[in-house]
Amino acid sequence: MVKKEAFQEKIRQLGALVGELDAMPGGGSNTAARELVQLLMEVHGTALNRLLEIVYESGESGEAIIAKAGDDPIVRHLLVLYSLHPEPMESRVLKALDAAAPRLRKLDSEVELIGISEGAVQARVTTSGHGCGSTARSAQSIVEEMIYDMAPDLTSLEILGPIDEVSSGFVSLDSLLKHPISTHAMAETAAEVCSGD
Repeated sequence: MVKKEAFQEKIRQLGALVGELDAMPGGGSNTAARELVQLLMEVHGTALNRLLEIVYESGESGEAIIAKAGDDPIVRHLLVLYSLHPEPMESRVLKALDAAAPRLRKLDSEVELIGISEGAVQARVTTSGHGCGSTARSAQSIVEEMIYDMAPDLTSLEILGPIDEVSSGFVSLDSLLKHPISTHAMAETAAEVCSGD
């Protein structure tokens, strides 16, 4: 059986090679290579589309096979590559967030889908309790990994942190002034320490 990681690496290499071809100056051999890749993609895409039609025409069992193929980590990427995945992007992103939930719970974190528009996905990750910055980063990495695995065809992904999250241990003067009692208590404590010297 083909390993998911090895297959994903081959897909990445394919994308990189196509990118290199596109970046090359327009010499004759480069143009021919680009046309060859494009023609191969069209032929494979047409054949895969017809294969899915044949399977679908076999009735309920065919629909179940297509759904199972769409969930398979290797076949899913191929179907997405040829724009043949049976589920829309929003559905796949929601599945990714559901799959991420158990791992996020271990970090006292959760994720919320903010929106999807024209392939751009926006989600918010929140970490409860006294999670440190590395916990928040780990939670965001999990969400990113799961979304890209299920929806590699998205155009952009933005993962937001909590609205009122303080990004470092720095406490602003404004936040101290919002709590005058604690500021006063801190001043008294400082005076006591200074007078004790």
